[in-house]
Amino acid sequence: MVAQVRADGGRLTGPGSFLSELCKAVLERGLQAELGAHLGYGKHDPAGKGSGNSRNGSTPKTVQTEIGPVALDVPRDRAGTFTPMLVPKGERRLGGLSDVIISLYAGGMTVRDICHHLQRVYGTEISPDTVSVVTDAVLDEVKAWQTRPLDSVYPIVYIDALVVKVRDGNQVRNKSAHLVVGVDCDGVKHVLGIWLQNNEGAKFWLGVLTELRNRGVRDVLIACCDGLEGLPAAVETVWPNTIVQTCVVHLIRASMRYVSYTDRKKLAAALKPVYTAANAEAAETALLELAESELGRKHRSAIAVWERAWDRFIPFLEFPPEIRKIIYTTNAIESLNFQIRKIIKNRGHFPTDDSVIKLIWLAICDIEDKRARAREADRGKPANKRTAQPRLVEGATTQGWKSALGAFDIAFPGRIPATII
Repeated sequence: MVAQVRADGGRLTGPGSFLSELCKAVLERGLQAELGAHLGYGKHDPAGKGSGNSRNGSTPKTVQTEIGPVALDVPRDRAGTFTPMLVPKGERRLGGLSDVIISLYAGGMTVRDICHHLQRVYGTEISPDTVSVVTDAVLDEVKAWQTRPLDSVYPIVYIDALVVKVRDGNQVRNKSAHLVVGVDCDGVKHVLGIWLQNNEGAKFWLGVLTELRNRGVRDVLIACCDGLEGLPAAVETVWPNTIVQTCVVHLIRASMRYVSYTDRKKLAAALKPVYTAANAEAAETALLELAESELGRKHRSAIAVWERAWDRFIPFLEFPPEIRKIIYTTNAIESLNFQIRKIIKNRGHFPTDDSVIKLIWLAICDIEDKRARAREADRGKPANKRTAQPRLVEGATTQGWKSALGAFDIAFPGRIPATII
């Protein structure tokens, strides 16, 4: 093999390549050793005479690996009792090929893109159905993750949604993939689960929140969302003492939809006294003054956005600055959604609901893994020379949490576990 590489510059991977031929030689020698151990004597050993079982040629078999297809001659015995462990019966994929497929899938490649990539790079022919089977192997892990026990108290829970296209019978429908991110009493963020639904409503949210309660969540202090329909009623049923807070940044963005580009900066500045007011009365006065001004009369629809969401906005004004800073926006979950959108945008639609949840879960794992490797590479460098990004959501720590925790204990007496404070 080395002489062949020197003579014609053979490929390292792919059919007939140096590595595939080397892999073939190693595997076939290993299979012969396994058969020898099974029979109890080596090849051409006189001890095998009259033993009742002996070698009986070989069976051709091609297995797919991460270096390309490898054609093997699998040895067999006359009694048919030999069961190889190195290349099990019925196994058509070896080594880390399954890990390669899952990694490509988590990175955003479609099933057919993966098939084309493996054929082009490794010369490995795999059907789309096989790729689906390989990626479906993680469904058990996803289900275990979706049903894992949770903490009893989460001071803050963020809720947001991604719109995806999913095949439903003979039609492709838009569905909302809802992600719930909880901040535990140590200030660490966790993705609590992913739920898929055609339409938002109190019944759907009641099912989601009841599931969280059954997994151990007994209390949530603040549920921060973007005005999801039916959520407040469901929260009041499952956690009666929880405050549902509309995201302030979401309100600002929603109101800017009705404002011309030339007036956006002016209106954004005019709205600041509303959401930085000391209390609800001062905020209401600031909004009325804005509505009666020339800018407010010009953009009445933008002011109406705040008026419609007023009841869900004013709880924000009851908290001290330490808490306001944390619940001011749902960026903690929107940044995650932004990364996931980059991965799911390559797909026209998903075949099933499970495929949506599977890809989002794999995407989260892949993003966090890439960032962890980058942080490891930066280990030991001076702080001003580190370029690795922090954790995206899973396991990230909320900034300013220590001061906020004391404010939570004052605002919600007795609801933060004593061992945390």
